[in-house]
Amino acid sequence: MKKQKLVSLFLTLVLAFALTAITGMCAFAEEETKTEAEAQKTEAQEAEDNTRSAKAMAAAIAVGLVGAAGAIGMAIAIGKSTESMARQPEMAGKINSAMMLGLVFIETAIIYALIVAILVIFVL
Repeated sequence: MKKQKLVSLFLTLVLAFALTAITGMCAFAEEETKTEAEAQKTEAQEAEDNTRSAKAMAAAIAVGLVGAAGAIGMAIAIGKSTESMARQPEMAGKINSAMMLGLVFIETAIIYALIVAILVIFVL
């Protein structure tokens, strides 16, 4: 029984290696038959794809950093306001209003970053 498992595993590995080698040879043979115009067209397409992917990466990094910074800022604001309300319960209404206003400003900055990222992707 163990010998059959080893033989089947060996044959599976040989088959996988053969399919990989055949696929690679077909790809190289197909690449050699391209004409000069097709090669230039492919290079232009690759350059455009690289630019598009660079813009997407820049936008993703910008939105991610601003979102993380905004979340940290919101967490600090909420923590400090809760601490202040616990120390002075009679001022809870004013503290809560000020906290909400601050959270709105932080969220607005995050939304602006998202809009800028969308502009980078689609306009530039």
